[in-house]
Amino acid sequence: MRIADLLRNKGSAVATVEPSATVADLIGALATHNVGAMPVVDDDVLVGIVSERDVVRRLHDGGSGLLELTVAEIMSSDVTTCEPGADVTEVARTMTAGRFRHLPVVDDGRLAGIVSIGDIVKARIDQLESEREQLQHYIAG
Repeated sequence: MRIADLLRNKGSAVATVEPSATVADLIGALATHNVGAMPVVDDDVLVGIVSERDVVRRLHDGGSGLLELTVAEIMSSDVTTCEPGADVTEVARTMTAGRFRHLPVVDDGRLAGIVSIGDIVKARIDQLESEREQLQHYIAG
């Protein structure tokens, strides 16, 4: 299974945030979209990613003044990405090794989607269930 297959089922819509947005705005957007991370995009170019974990760690370090900072001040700018043709199992290994739960999908330099470790687990479970059903039909004849 490829990431493109996963995105075809999940959808490729991505909630993004601009680097100039405040952390307070980011928190509102995370809650509104019910997501744990957002790609940071400036003029349609992926420049970073910011997660709930980033917010919590910075809140611990600096207190409530964090809410007035910009996303650019707390985002991770060294973003690991994948392409739509990437193998889902390899992407899962990359995410596990890097200890991150969200991975932007980039196609021809443009943000094409985002996958979470939950998306990957769901796709794998669906695949296993389908294989089980096929085997049952084959055995039942």
